[in-house]
Amino acid sequence: MAEIQSNTRATPQTHRRHILRLRVGWRREAIIDVYNILLGAMLAISPWLFGFTRDIARADAWAAAAIIVTVSLLAVTAFAEWEEWINIAVGGWLIVSPWVLGFTHTHAMFVIIAIGALVAYDAALELWVVRTRYLG
Repeated sequence: MAEIQSNTRATPQTHRRHILRLRVGWRREAIIDVYNILLGAMLAISPWLFGFTRDIARADAWAAAAIIVTVSLLAVTAFAEWEEWINIAVGGWLIVSPWVLGFTHTHAMFVIIAIGALVAYDAALELWVVRTRYLG
């Protein structure tokens, strides 16, 4: 068995396949997903905390929070890269949604943009950490 292992060489392709595989169990970088769960919870209660006046802003916050929390919980329990890409996309949506949905210059705009930027940053950071850890 030791002879077989010594003859196999780790190549960048095998490292990439390792990253793309589903990884189950606790990883050190999973704490970043825990932060995204907390940001999603903050986003979910933000309409009450900050008094969002527009229904569309409340619906946007609740829908995005549900996606962020669900995807981040999945990433904590069983990591796959696509989960982080979804959080990046949802964070990007939160950044542009005040202009798309028409609630600019409100408290909701500032809260949603800030949380969206933090969620996208956390997801991109986790992708970077995972890729540098397993590829380099």
